[in-house]
Amino acid sequence: MPKYVIEREIPGAGDLTQEQLKSISQASCGVLDELGPKIQWVHSYVTDNKIYCIYNAPNEEMVREHAKKGGFPANSVSKVHTIIDPITAE
Repeated sequence: MPKYVIEREIPGAGDLTQEQLKSISQASCGVLDELGPKIQWVHSYVTDNKIYCIYNAPNEEMVREHAKKGGFPANSVSKVHTIIDPITAE
């Protein structure tokens, strides 16, 4: 299944409390349950003013539908073509 990186511009994201992050996560999981098993949230990285999410989904449209239903921004959705890491250098 294709993998996507979603960039969400959320001013002050790095200052969100654990309770706020929990609430956002619960909302996301609720939408994922509604959409079914074809879309999966892998994990997210929270920075100062953005959250970068990694999702597995059949297409970009489903990623955007998740964002719309959850009320989350999806400022950029990029399909991952390949993954590299230190082992790639060997």
